[in-house]
Amino acid sequence: MSVQATRQIALIGAPLDLGAGRRGVDMGPSAIRYAELEQHLRESLGITTVDLGDVVAPIPEATDAGDEHARFLPQILALCDEVAKRVAAARRDGQTPLVLGGDHSVALGSLVGMSAVDGPGGVLWLDAHGDLNTPESSPSGNVHGMVLAAALGLGGRAFEREGWHLPAIEAGKLSLVGVRSLDQGERELLKQLDAKVFTMTEVDRIGIERCMREAIAHAAGGAFFHVSLDLDVVDPETAPGVGTPVRGGLSYREAHLAMEIVAEAGNADSFDVVEVNPVLDHENATGKLAVELIASALGARTL
Repeated sequence: MSVQATRQIALIGAPLDLGAGRRGVDMGPSAIRYAELEQHLRESLGITTVDLGDVVAPIPEATDAGDEHARFLPQILALCDEVAKRVAAARRDGQTPLVLGGDHSVALGSLVGMSAVDGPGGVLWLDAHGDLNTPESSPSGNVHGMVLAAALGLGGRAFEREGWHLPAIEAGKLSLVGVRSLDQGERELLKQLDAKVFTMTEVDRIGIERCMREAIAHAAGGAFFHVSLDLDVVDPETAPGVGTPVRGGLSYREAHLAMEIVAEAGNADSFDVVEVNPVLDHENATGKLAVELIASALGARTL
């Protein structure tokens, strides 16, 4: 039995696709549950889960997009607030929150919730993208590409909300792994941040193990340590059902090794797994991969 088996995982569904430019990721939580997440964790690791259900998410067809520079932002913040409340409650109960997305906007709820209990913490962000745009710099107006900047307190007044304390990330406690698609505004912002950024070029040159160990060392040690896994960090040949695929990502084994190193570190306090899009998937392959990677992050091994 894994050392992680003493954990109780609190599952929180966030079926949101307002932050993305393509429909379908709102079905991600269902796809991950359908791939038998709870059963897999129980049988392979002896980990118990409590499913707190899904927060209620609006759909684009019945919702006003609002400002074209940050589309659907008020509705996204309202959903993230509900996610934050459930994450905070789980954290206070001694559970490990695991938020199932939905687009990556939901991670703002995860981080606000953790920060509400512990104060700003550290984040490991595994993603093809930087998610560091702001309403002023975003070329698309899609909020899932702004969520990390918002969590850093750099999203501007549009992201302020009563009861929230931003930044939710401690200065110098951010690492990004697997990045291969950045907008110009994100590149400029990264020059100003004390962040560890391991692009796929670094992964190719020095290997995923070294990248992950250095990334964890940089981001850990704060009030909490959060792992945010966007399935588009994996190459689309392996993970076809994602919201915004980008060629040249992590291989199947690299992705598993990355999560195994998270488990070895043993210091992750919360997780979110996002951007699974069943509309674009093949026989729920990406939903199944999400389950496998969650299990690896919690201690699953071949031997």
